[in-house]
Amino acid sequence: MTIALNEAKKAYKKREVPVGAVIVRNDIVISKAYNLREHKNTCLAHAEILAIEKACKKLNSWRLDGCTMYVTLEPCLMCAGAITQSRIEKVVIGAMDEKNGVVESIANVFDIETTTKVEYEIQKEEECSKILSNFFKELRNNKNNRHIL
Repeated sequence: MTIALNEAKKAYKKREVPVGAVIVRNDIVISKAYNLREHKNTCLAHAEILAIEKACKKLNSWRLDGCTMYVTLEPCLMCAGAITQSRIEKVVIGAMDEKNGVVESIANVFDIETTTKVEYEIQKEEECSKILSNFFKELRNNKNNRHIL
């Protein structure tokens, strides 16, 4: 989770919503990424999606069997779908997203019977929540950045 949090800090410095993701297999980091929606100007540039793309490229396969994703914020519906489709085995979550999270907050996509069953663990890391609250507090105080909200 420390590596994912470091990725989130990179996003924060770029004025992106500070979410980081890391994909690991056999205790080896396969890929890491952070949100880049504002910089890439696409809603698809979530940390999880970017990490999955990098892992698939590195492993030369769309199947990420045996992999675990560490992510600083509970995945949204798009990311949870991509996690399931890529066959990631387990997701470890650092902070909950009460408005958009679909692992426990507003739904539980990973409990739906699909071809691939994704295990998950919620660690509730205080630092993962804190970086997000600080980011949005700064945005609310800076009228020039409100478009991100």
